[in-house]
Amino acid sequence: MKLFFKQYRITLIGLFIGASLGLLYWAKVGCSSGSCMITSHPINSSIYGAVLGAMIADTFRTKKKIITDPTIHENEQNFNY
Repeated sequence: MKLFFKQYRITLIGLFIGASLGLLYWAKVGCSSGSCMITSHPINSSIYGAVLGAMIADTFRTKKKIITDPTIHENEQNFNY
């Protein structure tokens, strides 16, 4: 569990910031008539903000590069299938 939080730290921070901004958007702008699907309820705007925040923050997360052993590829080329 600790590894999960360490690995996805930036994404989780973006999730919480997005949810907070979604709730703030509902409180300040919102939609009083109820016809707006996202901004008519605080839960909807918070979830929408959380998803957007996580997606944006995930673009800044560094992913580990997978290094393959070059000898494996050389050996595969020697076989005639």
